[in-house]
Amino acid sequence: MSFKRWVGMGLAVAMLVSLGAGCSGGGQASTEATTIQLDYWRVFDDEDSFKDIIKSYQTLHPNVKITYRRLRPEEYETELIRAFAEGRGPDIFSVHNTKIGEFESLMEPMPASVNVSYLEMVGSLRKKAVYVEREQPTLSQKSLKQQFVDVVADDVIRPYKASPEASAVSAVFGLPLSVDTMALYYNKDLLNAAGIPQAPASWEEFQNDVAKLTVIDAEGKITQSGAALGTTDNIERSADILSLLMMQNGTIMTKDNAITFNEIPDGTPEGLFPAVDAARFYTDFANPTKEVYSWNDSFSGSFEAFANGQTAFFFGYSYHIPYLAAAAPKLNYGIGPMPQISGGRQVNFGNYWVESVAKNSDQSDYAWDFVQYAASADQAGKYLNKANKPTALRGLINTQLNDEDMGTFAEQVLTADSWYEGRDADAMEKALNDFADGVLAGSNPEDLVDEAAQIVRQTY
Repeated sequence: MSFKRWVGMGLAVAMLVSLGAGCSGGGQASTEATTIQLDYWRVFDDEDSFKDIIKSYQTLHPNVKITYRRLRPEEYETELIRAFAEGRGPDIFSVHNTKIGEFESLMEPMPASVNVSYLEMVGSLRKKAVYVEREQPTLSQKSLKQQFVDVVADDVIRPYKASPEASAVSAVFGLPLSVDTMALYYNKDLLNAAGIPQAPASWEEFQNDVAKLTVIDAEGKITQSGAALGTTDNIERSADILSLLMMQNGTIMTKDNAITFNEIPDGTPEGLFPAVDAARFYTDFANPTKEVYSWNDSFSGSFEAFANGQTAFFFGYSYHIPYLAAAAPKLNYGIGPMPQISGGRQVNFGNYWVESVAKNSDQSDYAWDFVQYAASADQAGKYLNKANKPTALRGLINTQLNDEDMGTFAEQVLTADSWYEGRDADAMEKALNDFADGVLAGSNPEDLVDEAAQIVRQTY
């Protein structure tokens, strides 16, 4: 392409700063382009969070019309599956990182390149706007690993077979706009009254603080809970907490795409069983015979108890911030890093959604081009600021470290991890919760962990 042609491309191309958006190849110019309709389905975020991204993309591609639809979490999966079955599904949709395997058959992996039209100004004296179709490479897996935090590549890069006879190749199934991690919410007033100057950094400190903060009356009733922990039915994301404790404790959750969390890893000191020990630690907080006893089934829920000032510690994600603002606007709370095992490898738990393209989309090139555009640093930054979410991109971490709300989550995102890649995340979570409930009830923990592993293995 000549230098003059580059000059004539005008402002539209100069503005193009998207993932994998380097132009290659040429195309026929035309004053008109086919109208492209993209339907985009998500949960949680309203259209305002995406308004600027959509408007910016349509400036480059005026022929593209994007319809954004937000669905309620409780209806999302059912409506999505029904829509695909009836042939009216979206072109782009969000999938939770633990459910990529479940929806994989409905997802179109990212192609090596896409063909899309750009509106460009051409000519020297008499300029005119024309559409030029270009073939351009998509984000490479190498670039994905460089730009996003590690957990993303681990989750979204998966084997793919274009047909039953084809050999499996490595493919990208989606890109996130944000990666959340679990953190420690704490009631400042309760900690101040107990003489605890700051939130605990280690689990040992956490245990000591819980013992100081818990108040039990003469009848054995917990009148002030040190921590919401130990049961499953009334604990937010209990399976996430147990998974994290297991991983921090050295449990190898999977190996070579096989479930291994019921095994004792090589090199483990005699008498220790990482998964079982983690479950015992978790359930101790609901065991009346333990010094750290601080929680039981009498509480309606961990979030509600924290919002009402009934418990000092609550484990939650960044998405709990607006819920707390609505439920307890006067609550004096802070957010600290997730406690870690002293001297151990730092591990945090990743919980996030990826944006993917539907296999039955008639406009998969434009859909993937938009997903890449939305996930780029410039555009994702707009979303993160409006939605108040932690970044998935390494390059944006430093911009959030000093943020009062997002700072803790930004600090943790580099050590975020996840493990489940099967086809039924709900069954996995129930199996882990049943494991914890059985340990609390006094059943044999070795048998329980084997049962849990067997159930989860059936979903792989």
